[in-house]
Amino acid sequence: MMIGSLRGPLLERTTDGTVIIEAGGAGVGYRVVTGVPTAFELGDIGEEVFVWVHHHIRDDAQCLYGFVDPLARTTFEALLGAHGVGPALALAILGVHTPAELARIVADDDTAGLCLVPGVGKKTAARLLIELKSRLAIPDLGSPAPGGVVGPDNAGGSLADVQAALEGLGYRPEETVDVLRSPEVRAAPDTETALRIALRQLAGHR
Repeated sequence: MMIGSLRGPLLERTTDGTVIIEAGGAGVGYRVVTGVPTAFELGDIGEEVFVWVHHHIRDDAQCLYGFVDPLARTTFEALLGAHGVGPALALAILGVHTPAELARIVADDDTAGLCLVPGVGKKTAARLLIELKSRLAIPDLGSPAPGGVVGPDNAGGSLADVQAALEGLGYRPEETVDVLRSPEVRAAPDTETALRIALRQLAGHR
């Protein structure tokens, strides 16, 4: 049986980012690794909390990893699919960058941004940028829009590409509508730049 989420009183929280949640009212506490930031976002001891769970199964152990929203869990699972990335490194990356920030870093080929994560050097960062571009569903939008700009005269196809890319990253249409109308996005010189600007703006809203 795979566990996908847990709801119940928060029984314990450790300084290394592990919590125990009593789920189902059956007196059973589930030990969940969340990382330090998430562990302290959940609430106070005794309060009812909810986490989305990745149930990680190996030959020698099972472990639950918890997240406050489904996009964080999806991003964690995408990171696990990259070569050489285990749960500890995936959590470390999400402890430094939100999913939106990570998507911006990958779209921007920002090696320095990934190197902010402890244990990630330049070679590892460069490899991860290549792998994550496909795993996070970030398309190659390097071709300029007709006429070289995304703006109003050419917005139809180019802005549709940006919107599709954002929805592929987990953003809802109601979240992206204002960003797609922003002058900075519409004045971008090409579709890739428009996506980068949109991701930066969305990261600031969350």
